[in-house]
Parts: sequence; structure tokens; C-alpha cells
Amino acid sequence: MSKTVNPRRVAENEALATSTAIRGSAQKLGLVATLIRGRKAGDAMNILKFSTKGMAIDVRKCLASAIANAENNHNLDVDALVVVEASVGKGLSMKRFATRARGRSTQIVKPFSRLRVVVREVQEQEA
Repeated sequence: MSKTVNPRRVAENEALATSTAIRGSAQKLGLVATLIRGRKAGDAMNILKFSTKGMAIDVRKCLASAIANAENNHNLDVDALVVVEASVGKGLSMKRFATRARGRSTQIVKPFSRLRVVVREVQEQEA
């Protein structure tokens, strides 16, 4: 009476990495995720390395984790990896209050986001 094996959420030639608590809004994270979607993994790492967006640091860490998962856990070729999915979702939001003039206060919302990166090994087609 053991537990059933958890099925893979991606195909056999794919690897997955998620970041669940990235500090920043999903809108800002989505702008960076669109930069790498559909590109080769090496090109995507270079784009993120030289991007001026602050969220690019967290996206690069998640992409590096997906590449490492593909290499170490699934024995995929690193040079043939393509980013097929970079999806962003909303996480929790910390709510804080700031004091204002005349005894009033204002709510400050500090959002968190989630990122899911899937890389796939594609075969080069020689003509």
C-alpha cells in the first residue's frame, strides 16, 4: 500500500522550473517573460543578462534552473534547448499601511508573482 507515483507534468523531452515567490507585480514579470518565450536557451540567457529590467535577474535564475533540470535530471542536450513556455501568475500580496497627514493612512500593496519556465529539446533538421 504505497503511494502512487506522481505523473510528470511535462513531456519526456521537456524540463520544468518554477519560482513561486518573486517579489514584484505579474505585469512587470510578464514583460520580461515575453522577451525569452520561443528563443533558444543560450540566447535567452544572454538577453536576460543584458536586460535593464529588474525582474530579469529572477527570470534568469529560473531559466538557469530549468536548464540544469534538463541536463541533470532528464539527460537532455543543453545546446538544443528552446524555451517553449514562460508563464506568469499572481501570488500573494502583502498589505501594509503608511501614515499620512491629518491622522489618515494609506494602504500599500506589495505583490508577489509566480513564474513557470518549460524548456524543450528540439532536434536540428538538416536539409
